[in-house]
Amino acid sequence: MRGLLVGRMQPVHRGHIQVIERILDEVEEVIIGIGSAQVSHSIKDPFTAGERVMMTTKALAENNVDASRYYIIPVQDIECNSIWVAHMEMLTPPFEHVYSGNPLVQRLFTEKGYKVTEPPLFNRKSYSGTEVRRRMLSGDRWEDLVPESVVKAINEIDGISRIKQLARREVSEV
Repeated sequence: MRGLLVGRMQPVHRGHIQVIERILDEVEEVIIGIGSAQVSHSIKDPFTAGERVMMTTKALAENNVDASRYYIIPVQDIECNSIWVAHMEMLTPPFEHVYSGNPLVQRLFTEKGYKVTEPPLFNRKSYSGTEVRRRMLSGDRWEDLVPESVVKAINEIDGISRIKQLARREVSEV
């Protein structure tokens, strides 16, 4: 059986890795959809789809997740919920089971007959992309929330400088 997990992974953090490992306890393979692949360079979505694929691949390797058990696929948003499941089916290998904490995603896949499970959240207060990005912006320690390979990837792309520059307001906005 193959499962599907969709997340923005902005950035991938330890909670994501724990969820993926738990899913792999239930299915033979997992498709990891990198959601909102078309957006980047904003406070909410600072990293490109390619950067997120790289971070996710390196984080899974660091955690000894067998690469033959997952597929990472960037998924662009579409603005039509009634065809979103078909969009996902077109982009991915076949799957039987969907894992999502998003009520809309749960509803859309349930209506199309998929088995849908809300994955467990691990230390959600700390392990969230919002918290990681908040800490990056405020200069607080964020490195413990993500795998070491993700720290290296963010440093490689100068991600902290990017997110801090994106947070600045233009002179015309002040």
